Amino acid sequence: MTIKEPVEDFATDWDHTDPQWVNDPYPIWDDLRGRCPVAHTERYGGGWFPTTHEMVSSIANDTTHFTSRMVVVTHTKYPPNFIPAPMGGAPPITSDPPFHQIARRVILPAFAPGPINALEPQIRALCNKHLDRLAGQVLIDGGTDYAQFIPPGVIATMLGFPPEDEEIFREIIHLVLDLIDLPPEVRGPMFEPVADYFTKQIEDHIANPRDDLTTYLMNVEVGGKKLSPEHVRGTIVLILIAGIDTTWSAIGSSIWHLARHPEDLARLVNEPELMPVAVEEFLRFYAPVTMARLVAEDHEFYGASMKKDDWILLGFPAANRDPDVFEDADKFIIDREVNRHAAFGLGIHRCIGSNLARLELRLALEEFIKRYPKFELADAQGVTWAPGQVRGPRQIPLRVLV
Repeated sequence: MTIKEPVEDFATDWDHTDPQWVNDPYPIWDDLRGRCPVAHTERYGGGWFPTTHEMVSSIANDTTHFTSRMVVVTHTKYPPNFIPAPMGGAPPITSDPPFHQIARRVILPAFAPGPINALEPQIRALCNKHLDRLAGQVLIDGGTDYAQFIPPGVIATMLGFPPEDEEIFREIIHLVLDLIDLPPEVRGPMFEPVADYFTKQIEDHIANPRDDLTTYLMNVEVGGKKLSPEHVRGTIVLILIAGIDTTWSAIGSSIWHLARHPEDLARLVNEPELMPVAVEEFLRFYAPVTMARLVAEDHEFYGASMKKDDWILLGFPAANRDPDVFEDADKFIIDREVNRHAAFGLGIHRCIGSNLARLELRLALEEFIKRYPKFELADAQGVTWAPGQVRGPRQIPLRVLV
């Protein structure tokens, strides 16, 4: 990583990879919401961070003044092989209207409730497979031994990719989401083997078509025409990255919470019917994802003079802690009844995989607490958090209690 100056005032110099932000961003967001609700930075070529639910929602729903062509804040806004709007490099998340609606409609059937709910037996079996590996161990890692295995297994099956490539998936996610501070001339060439990997998978599907999402994307037609190769590849990349790190971060954060709050763990063990409601509170309180936008043209926003191509870091997790929207916003309430959170985003880009993410999170937690009805952190200092735009614990050292 590039060595950077630490942040002294997040209102005028925010950095979402600063150790303070990575380890505990919530006090920072609360402070900003109270005194500077639209924070600014000159880092990454200039950008803004709105902290209130109202502001985040306003930007998420404004496709005129804000473009989605780049959704990960990096040091370059026009990378090599850049695919401009309206499609962008990973449709539909990088797509602007009207192309966005076309790209979203293409993959909606795969993530509808029916086909997703049909995956429940497979996901439960996957959870138990990895729990079986841990049988008899008193010290386990809830992140690297469990949470980080569930979404890769699910997505590999959906895409028809080799399940043994899970480590490659982790490397891709690490490059795209974590290594954003590397200089472009260093980071850029690191994408070459990633491109080669996806080319290999697409070629294998051409030679050996099967009933999976990759083959579907290669054959589906819109207006009598198949999708362009760039569209197919970009959507596959999106499904792999967005479908893995976000969900394993949510699973990991939930396990970390239960390790620190035995009263909540006991309630879920003794009241299993509470799990669906608890899942929504885990999603609200530990929402893992912030998304980026770029300012389309110079724009005044709540007193902030935004310039064309400035970054916008959409703080959905910060919006979820806005006390003007959520009662006791800073408290985790496991049986919270009213919970219209923004963990899956707002506006036209609301996460298309929310049904799958909810199912994986619920099943992963249900199976974990069946095996381990009592557990605690074995080393609180050993918990590490991912930097960047998808926040979740990477390592969660746990002690199983009898």
